[in-house]
Amino acid sequence: MADFMSTHPLPPEVPSATNSGEQFEEFVTKYEPMLRRAFVAAYGGDRGREATAEALAYAWENWSRVSLMDNAPGYLYRVGQSRTRQKRPTSQFDPPLDVERQFEPGLIPALQRLTMNQRTAVVLVHGYGWTFREVADLTGVKVTTVQNHLERGLKKLRYEMNGGN
Repeated sequence: MADFMSTHPLPPEVPSATNSGEQFEEFVTKYEPMLRRAFVAAYGGDRGREATAEALAYAWENWSRVSLMDNAPGYLYRVGQSRTRQKRPTSQFDPPLDVERQFEPGLIPALQRLTMNQRTAVVLVHGYGWTFREVADLTGVKVTTVQNHLERGLKKLRYEMNGGN
């Protein structure tokens, strides 16, 4: 996979857009899936989609400022985290209800027992194939921090999936 900065240039350069509404639409088309995946990994299905909507609503309301940022998706990730934390505690991970189960049944309960940071790293790196750099850029932490969260999360998942042995 290519480096995050080469596949996700920041700020969004949208030469074909003639107004801010079109620029925003192109920004959403490009970055909404990335933000949604990260939020769903952190908070679960419903709360993840809610955090995505909150972040993008903030982006629209503040587009003149957000459109000039070097790492607008990373900033919006933190906005979504902040607004989600204000509404409800983040200790609960709600699994998506509308997803067909094509994985080990014990995986969701095991993921629920990870910390939010561990779960985010595990799901984005192993579930979606993101690089450590991509996760670090979006979440605003160092690459080594992502690696630590991933290693601890995988260790805990292995333990949980082996029945605590």
